[in-house]
Amino acid sequence: MEPPATQRPMWVFGYGSLVWNPEFPVAERLVARLDGYARTFCMSSIHHRGTPDLPGLVLALDAREGASCTGLALRVEAGHEGETLIRLRARELVSSAYLERQLPLGLADGRQVEAVAYVVDQDHDQYRGALSLEEQARIIAGATGGRGPNDEYLYNTSTHLSDLGISDPDLDWLATRVRSIRGDGA
Repeated sequence: MEPPATQRPMWVFGYGSLVWNPEFPVAERLVARLDGYARTFCMSSIHHRGTPDLPGLVLALDAREGASCTGLALRVEAGHEGETLIRLRARELVSSAYLERQLPLGLADGRQVEAVAYVVDQDHDQYRGALSLEEQARIIAGATGGRGPNDEYLYNTSTHLSDLGISDPDLDWLATRVRSIRGDGA
């Protein structure tokens, strides 16, 4: 794949933690839509939000016909494209369960851009596409990894998407259910 660092400007699609913690200099943020993918807790996390002994779950873009995912298009500050790509790959490709893609986004202002996006490899052993919401909630409630508790990841993502006006009923249900499981109230 041609590195996005050669393209100006470079866009990244955030649908999970990149929405609230991009860890690269962002010049522009816009709500965006990606067609053909659903945002789901379908990837086992053995590094960032779980361990090999007690895996957590993280969000991934799961290819599904007719689906769409609304998230955040992040334009990388000019001059930081190469460094950003290196950092993204270190963060997102730690276990090879994500595949790096250039995908078309529709921005809220009507523009169309190509963006770096990380989609789940459905053939990878960390793929968990068949879990019910209840199973997801139980896993998320009990896991912690190198970047902290799995429930914190869920709560941050759900809150930030809501603050942006992005509705995700499954994430809202999961946040309520995980709080209940953990005894944090609903």
